[in-house]
Amino acid sequence: MISVADLLVDDRLPSNYFASDVYIRGTLELGLLENRRGDRLLALPDALMKSIVAGLNQETGQATRYVLRNCGLWWGKNFYARFCEELSEYYQKGVADLSMVEFVKALQECWRTHGWGALIVNTDYQMKGFLVIEVQNSPFTAHAIQPNQPSGALECGVLQAFFSQLTGRDLTCVQISCESLGADRNRFVLGLENRLEAAEALVQEGQPHAAIMQMLTQ
Repeated sequence: MISVADLLVDDRLPSNYFASDVYIRGTLELGLLENRRGDRLLALPDALMKSIVAGLNQETGQATRYVLRNCGLWWGKNFYARFCEELSEYYQKGVADLSMVEFVKALQECWRTHGWGALIVNTDYQMKGFLVIEVQNSPFTAHAIQPNQPSGALECGVLQAFFSQLTGRDLTCVQISCESLGADRNRFVLGLENRLEAAEALVQEGQPHAAIMQMLTQ
Protein backbone atom coordinates (compact mmCIF):
# COMPACT_ATOMS: atom_id res chain seq x y z
CA MET A 1 0.00 0.00 0.00
CA ILE A 2 1.25 3.51 -0.86
CA SER A 3 1.53 5.79 2.14
CA VAL A 4 0.83 9.49 2.11
CA ALA A 5 4.51 10.10 2.89
CA ASP A 6 5.48 8.41 -0.39
CA LEU A 7 3.44 11.00 -2.29
CA LEU A 8 5.11 13.96 -0.67
CA VAL A 9 8.04 15.84 -2.15
CA ASP A 10 10.03 17.55 0.61
CA ASP A 11 6.98 17.32 2.89
CA ARG A 12 4.58 18.84 0.38
CA LEU A 13 2.28 17.53 -2.32
CA PRO A 14 2.85 19.32 -5.66
CA SER A 15 -0.41 20.37 -7.28
CA ASN A 16 -1.56 23.10 -9.67
CA TYR A 17 0.96 25.88 -9.11
CA PHE A 18 -1.17 28.39 -11.05
CA ALA A 19 -4.46 27.69 -9.24
CA SER A 20 -6.09 31.12 -9.05
CA ASP A 21 -7.07 30.83 -5.37
CA VAL A 22 -3.44 30.49 -4.29
CA TYR A 23 -1.50 32.08 -7.17
CA ILE A 24 -3.07 35.54 -7.08
CA ARG A 25 -2.71 37.50 -3.87
CA GLY A 26 -3.72 41.05 -3.12
CA THR A 27 -3.35 43.73 -0.49
CA LEU A 28 -6.26 46.08 -0.99
CA GLU A 29 -5.02 48.59 1.57
CA LEU A 30 -1.79 49.08 -0.39
CA GLY A 31 -3.33 48.65 -3.82
CA LEU A 32 -1.09 45.66 -4.58
CA LEU A 33 -1.82 42.61 -6.71
CA GLU A 34 0.91 39.94 -6.65
CA ASN A 35 1.54 36.31 -7.53
CA ARG A 36 2.52 33.70 -4.97
CA ARG A 37 6.23 34.59 -5.39
CA GLY A 38 5.55 38.25 -4.67
CA ASP A 39 5.93 39.45 -8.27
CA ARG A 40 3.72 42.43 -9.09
CA LEU A 41 0.65 41.76 -11.25
CA LEU A 42 -1.43 44.32 -13.10
CA ALA A 43 -5.14 44.13 -13.89
CA LEU A 44 -6.00 45.95 -17.12
CA PRO A 45 -9.61 47.10 -17.65
CA ASP A 46 -11.15 46.31 -21.01
CA ALA A 47 -11.60 50.03 -21.70
CA LEU A 48 -7.82 50.52 -21.48
CA MET A 49 -7.13 47.70 -23.94
CA LYS A 50 -9.63 49.26 -26.33
CA SER A 51 -8.01 52.67 -25.91
CA ILE A 52 -4.53 51.30 -26.58
CA VAL A 53 -5.64 49.73 -29.85
CA ALA A 54 -7.56 52.86 -30.88
CA GLY A 55 -4.61 55.09 -30.02
CA LEU A 56 -2.16 52.94 -31.98
CA ASN A 57 -4.50 52.91 -34.97
CA GLN A 58 -4.72 56.69 -34.88
CA GLU A 59 -0.96 57.21 -34.53
CA THR A 60 0.48 54.37 -36.60
CA GLY A 61 -2.34 53.25 -38.91
CA GLN A 62 -1.44 50.07 -40.79
CA ALA A 63 1.62 49.60 -38.57
CA THR A 64 -0.52 48.87 -35.49
CA ARG A 65 -0.32 45.11 -36.02
CA TYR A 66 3.47 45.22 -36.29
CA VAL A 67 3.81 47.37 -33.17
CA LEU A 68 1.63 44.99 -31.16
CA ARG A 69 3.46 41.94 -32.53
CA ASN A 70 6.83 43.38 -31.53
CA CYS A 71 5.46 44.12 -28.06
CA GLY A 72 4.34 40.51 -27.89
CA LEU A 73 7.78 39.24 -28.91
CA TRP A 74 9.43 41.13 -26.05
CA TRP A 75 6.73 40.10 -23.62
CA GLY A 76 6.91 36.47 -24.76
CA LYS A 77 10.64 36.22 -24.06
CA ASN A 78 10.20 37.49 -20.52
CA PHE A 79 7.07 35.41 -19.97
CA TYR A 80 8.88 32.22 -21.00
CA ALA A 81 11.80 32.90 -18.66
CA ARG A 82 9.51 33.64 -15.70
CA PHE A 83 7.22 30.68 -16.46
CA CYS A 84 10.13 28.22 -16.53
CA GLU A 85 11.69 29.73 -13.41
CA GLU A 86 8.46 29.44 -11.43
CA LEU A 87 7.85 25.84 -12.49
CA SER A 88 11.45 24.82 -11.79
CA GLU A 89 11.31 26.32 -8.30
CA TYR A 90 7.97 24.70 -7.51
CA TYR A 91 8.66 21.18 -8.83
CA GLN A 92 12.36 21.39 -7.90
CA LYS A 93 13.49 20.12 -11.29
CA GLY A 94 14.18 21.63 -14.67
CA VAL A 95 11.38 22.25 -17.14
CA ALA A 96 13.04 19.75 -19.50
CA ASP A 97 12.43 17.05 -16.87
CA LEU A 98 8.66 17.69 -16.78
CA SER A 99 6.43 15.50 -18.89
CA MET A 100 4.73 17.16 -21.84
CA VAL A 101 1.37 16.64 -20.11
CA GLU A 102 2.61 18.45 -17.00
CA PHE A 103 4.08 21.30 -19.04
CA VAL A 104 1.00 21.85 -21.20
CA LYS A 105 -1.34 21.65 -18.21
CA ALA A 106 0.73 24.26 -16.37
CA LEU A 107 0.71 26.55 -19.41
CA GLN A 108 -3.08 26.23 -19.74
CA GLU A 109 -3.63 27.01 -16.06
CA CYS A 110 -1.19 29.93 -16.21
CA TRP A 111 -2.99 31.38 -19.24
CA ARG A 112 -6.41 31.03 -17.61
CA THR A 113 -5.36 32.38 -14.21
CA HIS A 114 -3.89 35.51 -15.78
CA GLY A 115 -7.22 36.13 -17.52
CA TRP A 116 -5.91 35.58 -21.06
CA GLY A 117 -8.57 33.01 -21.99
CA ALA A 118 -8.70 29.23 -22.31
CA LEU A 119 -5.70 27.84 -24.21
CA ILE A 120 -5.55 24.53 -26.06
CA VAL A 121 -2.40 23.02 -27.60
CA ASN A 122 -3.51 21.22 -30.77
CA THR A 123 -0.90 18.66 -31.88
CA ASP A 124 -2.91 17.22 -34.81
CA TYR A 125 -0.42 18.68 -37.29
CA GLN A 126 2.75 18.04 -35.31
CA MET A 127 4.00 15.31 -37.66
CA LYS A 128 3.63 17.79 -40.52
CA GLY A 129 5.81 20.33 -38.75
CA PHE A 130 3.11 22.64 -37.39
CA LEU A 131 1.70 23.37 -33.95
CA VAL A 132 -1.72 25.00 -33.57
CA ILE A 133 -2.59 26.98 -30.46
CA GLU A 134 -6.27 27.70 -29.85
CA VAL A 135 -7.48 30.38 -27.43
CA GLN A 136 -11.07 31.09 -26.44
CA ASN A 137 -12.28 34.29 -24.77
CA SER A 138 -9.05 36.17 -25.38
CA PRO A 139 -9.06 39.77 -24.08
CA PHE A 140 -6.47 40.68 -26.71
CA THR A 141 -8.75 40.07 -29.69
CA ALA A 142 -11.90 41.60 -28.23
CA HIS A 143 -11.35 44.78 -30.23
CA ALA A 144 -10.69 44.73 -33.97
CA ILE A 145 -7.41 46.33 -35.06
CA GLN A 146 -8.35 46.78 -38.71
CA PRO A 147 -11.50 45.80 -40.62
CA ASN A 148 -11.68 42.17 -41.72
CA GLN A 149 -8.25 41.38 -40.26
CA PRO A 150 -7.38 39.12 -37.29
CA SER A 151 -6.73 41.06 -34.08
CA GLY A 152 -4.31 38.73 -32.29
CA ALA A 153 -1.02 40.41 -33.27
CA LEU A 154 0.05 40.72 -29.62
CA GLU A 155 -0.68 37.05 -28.91
CA CYS A 156 1.12 36.06 -32.13
CA GLY A 157 4.26 37.69 -30.80
CA VAL A 158 3.93 36.11 -27.35
CA LEU A 159 3.37 32.61 -28.73
CA GLN A 160 6.14 32.95 -31.31
CA ALA A 161 8.71 34.00 -28.70
CA PHE A 162 7.52 31.42 -26.15
CA PHE A 163 7.60 28.38 -28.44
CA SER A 164 10.76 29.47 -30.25
CA GLN A 165 12.59 29.40 -26.93
CA LEU A 166 10.91 26.17 -25.89
CA THR A 167 11.89 24.33 -29.07
CA GLY A 168 15.21 26.07 -29.70
CA ARG A 169 14.08 26.90 -33.26
CA ASP A 170 13.30 30.23 -34.90
CA LEU A 171 9.56 29.76 -35.39
CA THR A 172 7.02 32.18 -36.77
CA CYS A 173 3.34 32.46 -35.90
CA VAL A 174 0.33 33.29 -38.05
CA GLN A 175 -3.23 33.79 -36.79
CA ILE A 176 -5.65 31.86 -38.99
CA SER A 177 -8.97 32.51 -37.23
CA CYS A 178 -10.17 35.26 -34.91
CA GLU A 179 -13.03 35.73 -32.48
CA SER A 180 -13.32 39.38 -33.56
CA LEU A 181 -14.27 38.11 -37.03
CA GLY A 182 -16.92 35.72 -35.75
CA ALA A 183 -14.81 32.57 -35.29
CA ASP A 184 -15.54 30.28 -32.34
CA ARG A 185 -11.94 30.75 -31.14
CA ASN A 186 -8.60 32.24 -32.08
CA ARG A 187 -6.23 29.86 -33.83
CA PHE A 188 -2.51 30.41 -34.26
CA VAL A 189 -0.27 28.17 -36.33
CA LEU A 190 3.43 27.94 -35.49
CA GLY A 191 6.14 26.61 -37.78
CA LEU A 192 9.27 27.50 -39.70
CA GLU A 193 9.01 30.79 -41.56
CA ASN A 194 9.56 29.34 -45.04
CA ARG A 195 6.73 26.87 -44.50
CA LEU A 196 4.28 29.55 -43.36
CA GLU A 197 4.91 32.06 -46.15
CA ALA A 198 1.62 31.18 -47.86
CA ALA A 199 -0.45 31.36 -44.67
CA GLU A 200 -0.63 35.16 -44.45
CA ALA A 201 -1.92 35.41 -48.03
CA LEU A 202 -4.53 32.74 -47.36
CA VAL A 203 -5.72 34.65 -44.28
CA GLN A 204 -5.94 37.85 -46.34
CA GLU A 205 -8.10 35.98 -48.85
CA GLY A 206 -10.48 35.03 -46.04
CA GLN A 207 -9.86 31.30 -46.27
CA PRO A 208 -11.25 29.29 -43.31
CA HIS A 209 -8.75 27.75 -40.90
CA ALA A 210 -9.44 24.17 -42.02
CA ALA A 211 -8.70 25.06 -45.64
CA ILE A 212 -5.52 26.91 -44.63
CA MET A 213 -4.18 23.93 -42.67
CA GLN A 214 -5.05 21.59 -45.55
CA MET A 215 -3.09 23.73 -47.98
CA LEU A 216 -0.13 24.07 -45.63
CA THR A 217 0.13 20.33 -45.03
CA GLN A 218 -0.27 19.13 -48.61
